[in-house]
Amino acid sequence: MKPPCVVVVKYLLPAIRALVTKELVEKHNMRKIRASNKMELTPAAITQYFKGERGKTLAEEIAQSKEAMRMISKLAETLAREDTTPENVIEKLCEICATLRYEKVICKLHEEDLPTLKECKCTTCYPS
Repeated sequence: MKPPCVVVVKYLLPAIRALVTKELVEKHNMRKIRASNKMELTPAAITQYFKGERGKTLAEEIAQSKEAMRMISKLAETLAREDTTPENVIEKLCEICATLRYEKVICKLHEEDLPTLKECKCTTCYPS
């Protein structure tokens, strides 16, 4: 039994982290050590995300979605601010996930991980 959340943790979250890391470093001129503190990740993880060693494949697909990229930019802006709260960050992450579910990015990966979903016409993300 593999719910869509498994796909989110395994593929989507690393890709979002990679894209947010790039935004923080390149657009907000944030040092990687500060970005790691803001994202509550190790500096080594931030370096791997930035270099494309983690989350690269799905990050490229997500980058094709204008809406998801707009939301990722908003998340980076939120993290760059000094007054951000964990609730704001979580809310924005969940909105990105919902958008990518709506765009069926998660469904494609979920079907690859669990091929029987195609046969049973899964409606978890999209009730008929």
